[in-house]
Amino acid sequence: MIRVIGIDPGLRNLGWGIIDVSGPRLSHVANGVIVSQGDDLARRLLSLHAQLTRIVVTYRPQAAAVEQTFVNRDGAGTLKLGQARGIAMLVPAQAGLEVGEYAPNTVKKTVVGVGHADKGQVSHMVRMQLPGIEIAGPDAADALAIAICHAHHGGATGLAAAVARASA
Repeated sequence: MIRVIGIDPGLRNLGWGIIDVSGPRLSHVANGVIVSQGDDLARRLLSLHAQLTRIVVTYRPQAAAVEQTFVNRDGAGTLKLGQARGIAMLVPAQAGLEVGEYAPNTVKKTVVGVGHADKGQVSHMVRMQLPGIEIAGPDAADALAIAICHAHHGGATGLAAAVARASA
């Protein structure tokens, strides 16, 4: 069994989701949304770091995956998101984890089957793959989708191997 944490970076709200992967089986462990606190950027980043560190220490994942940043029209917003993404990559690295990175379209195509799926479709398919879970919000659903994507693309070798054998 491999425990995977998926992280959907955000400066205000950082989604996280943890799954266990055992061969072709996925099971939900926990999910949530970290809300940053502080009046300035440095304090908000520190808040994200402290809260995400507590989650990693509590659940002890063995692999991590983070969504890649896409560049939008707001350069300053993209830069701030990149700083939050740095925290999302730093915390698992500090715990000694390899961190996989996935483009948003890759995550959506893996989980939904369509690269331009909307958040509702992603949430629905996460619920289908992890039946009976309560999702803490759209950011947590995205984080669980990132973890599922990592499991399918080699981050959790048991599922990746099973998918490869089935495709052969």
